[in-house]
Amino acid sequence: MEHSLHADLKRFYAGPAPSVEVVVDGYRIDATSHGWLIEIQQGPLWAIRRKTQALLDKHRVLVVKPIVMTRTIARLEGEGGQVISYRKSPKEGHRWDVFEDLVHFAKVFPHPRLRIDVAFVDVVEYRYPRQRRSWRRPPYQLADRQLVQVRETVTLMTPDDMRLLLPELPEVFDSADLAAVLAVPRWRAQQVAYCLRETGAVQVLGRTRRGWRYSWRPTQPAPVDRLSLLVA
Repeated sequence: MEHSLHADLKRFYAGPAPSVEVVVDGYRIDATSHGWLIEIQQGPLWAIRRKTQALLDKHRVLVVKPIVMTRTIARLEGEGGQVISYRKSPKEGHRWDVFEDLVHFAKVFPHPRLRIDVAFVDVVEYRYPRQRRSWRRPPYQLADRQLVQVRETVTLMTPDDMRLLLPELPEVFDSADLAAVLAVPRWRAQQVAYCLRETGAVQVLGRTRRGWRYSWRPTQPAPVDRLSLLVA
């Protein structure tokens, strides 16, 4: 089932009268607009990796990856029932959360016909209690996820753009430095470092006892926020 967030972002990017749910080269595409094939991907990016690679042979592809920054939880009395309470989730997102997905897309990006828009959004999640509980599943079922606002987008078209997802870092750093600056575990910092290395955003200087050391490659002027670039 398509959540409202998916439909809202589809309209946001493709305009008020787009061509939606079209088939191109045997693949179903969310929308087409201004010469771009648009894919809104709430799930993991690895799920559309092969599809994207195949379409890039002939087409320009825009992948929109939403990252939830804040969420309000709306609790329903049951499936299709009324809202009985609202609360704000204490969990907040960060710009660098997207690297958890980009680590599986580093062999696809960059590409001259590929654009990735990371959309930082606030949402409301509608949940109702799950009838049969299991320790493997959360005690609730997600009914819908609605867009409240798009705070910002970061457009990735070149390796230089990866730097826009991170706070200020030293010109020379390793994954331990990344972990300290981002306040994340070392393994997550290593995911970030892998993405930067594989996409060509950094160059490897060598290895020390702390790990691989990197330096930024020369950057191009940063692109502006293009929230409405494709809106008709």
